[in-house]
Amino acid sequence: MKKMYFALLASACWLGFGFPQAAANEAEFVTDPVALHPDRSATPPAPAPVRLASADRPSMGGGFIEFLFGDRQGQEGQVYRQQPAYQQQAPYGQQPMVYQAPMMPPQAMGQPMMSEPARPSFDPKYEKQLVEYEGKEGAGTIVVDTPNKFLYLVQGSGKALRYGIGVGRPGFTWSGVKTISAKKEWPDWTPPSEMLARRPDLPRHMEGGPQNPLGARAMYLGSTLYRIHGSNEPWTIGTNVSSGCIRMRNEDVIDLYGRVNVGTKVVVI
Repeated sequence: MKKMYFALLASACWLGFGFPQAAANEAEFVTDPVALHPDRSATPPAPAPVRLASADRPSMGGGFIEFLFGDRQGQEGQVYRQQPAYQQQAPYGQQPMVYQAPMMPPQAMGQPMMSEPARPSFDPKYEKQLVEYEGKEGAGTIVVDTPNKFLYLVQGSGKALRYGIGVGRPGFTWSGVKTISAKKEWPDWTPPSEMLARRPDLPRHMEGGPQNPLGARAMYLGSTLYRIHGSNEPWTIGTNVSSGCIRMRNEDVIDLYGRVNVGTKVVVI
């Protein structure tokens, strides 16, 4: 009986010592209580914050590089963006510097510059000048030398004022004797029906002025449609250019206009 008593006492002592030791050992491995049956209605813990880089990044191409550095779609619609470490950022509060290439002149890019076509210069021999005159016409007569493109205002005593002129194109030249029937400053222009038939693009009427083809002055020859008139195209002097009229530079026709009167004889050869 005594042996059984001591055996029971020893077991109780061993058990009393073992339970605290086991609890201590368990505490070293389990730091938080583990719920075997968690409450599903409880609010889940908030996920760790995600660092988002700037979306303003240069394009780096597709494929594997784009996969590594591009935008990747995460769970529940979250977008994870990563910016390459080598991209230099502008200082805070400043915009990134953008380089803009300077404008290049067309010559440097191999492109020709557009310009107006060159016009022939006025030939000095058609300038107004006092010359010798050996013809038979008396002083005050106008002589038109169609082949040589000169107009003479006979002065008498073997002299004449000579002006350069433009004359009719082939098929539009003429010859004869007329008189100045009218004089007009900055005349209007109404193209005749024959001219409109050849050039339907012409205006039906044009008021006098610097753009008018009759120029600054006009002297009408008899009852014909021909005139001695000015022109805003001085480079045409010395050429066959008109439809039969005698064309002069504006400064020359103004000079002649002041020297002659209605009734002046005009000889066209």
